[in-house]
Parts: sequence; structure tokens; C-alpha cells
Amino acid sequence: MIKPQQALHTVFKAACASAAVIGLAAANLAHAADAGNGKVLSDSHNCAACHGVNLNKPVSPEYPKLAGQHADYIYWALRQYQMGTGNPHLGRNNAIMQAQVQSLSQSDMKDLAAYIESLDGDLVQKK
Repeated sequence: MIKPQQALHTVFKAACASAAVIGLAAANLAHAADAGNGKVLSDSHNCAACHGVNLNKPVSPEYPKLAGQHADYIYWALRQYQMGTGNPHLGRNNAIMQAQVQSLSQSDMKDLAAYIESLDGDLVQKK
């Protein structure tokens, strides 16, 4: 038989878990990425100077094709460049990219990532 105190504790834990899930969902919905703003950011940061026309024709084979890449991947890569080498487990080391992303907010990076994902590119998935 379940004691009233145990039942109350179980209900409390369930309510806390529900509140946490709702909070996480609300945080993710707080900023819906704006690909239009991402294009403005891409143009103002002159991403095409290295990544080429439509971010799909890099000027050097050392630079990646970005067009069509998953937004989550682009966002995380930009965050890693912003972190730099201060955290060797998470940061990326590229002086040009680090300089490019320092002024971007997290919502700017989400917008930029949404824009890049919306572009048609040469990236293909293996089948």
C-alpha cells in the first residue's frame, strides 16, 4: 500500500519533470530562426569571400561548402569558433572564423544557420 506521503512525493516529482520539459520546449521556441536575417548577416559578414557564390563554391579547397548543411551543425560550428581555443574540448581554432563570429549573438548564429540550410548545395547524403 502506498502511503500518502509517498504518493505526494511522486506527484511532486512528476510535476517538476513536466515543468522542466515545458521550460525546455519554451526556450527552444523563444527564437524561431529567421533565414531572411541570416542572409543579411551572411552578406554583411561577407561569407561569400571565402565560401564562394551561394556559399557553395569555396575560393580554396581548404574552405568548406556550406550551402544545404544542417542548421544544427552550422550553429554548433559557429559557437565553437566563438569559443575559440579557450576550451580545447569544445572550441575551434581558425583566426578568420573566430574574428567573423565574435560580434554574433546566439540568435544571429541560429538565423545564419537557417539561411545556410535553406540554400541549395552540392552536399549529398550517402545512401
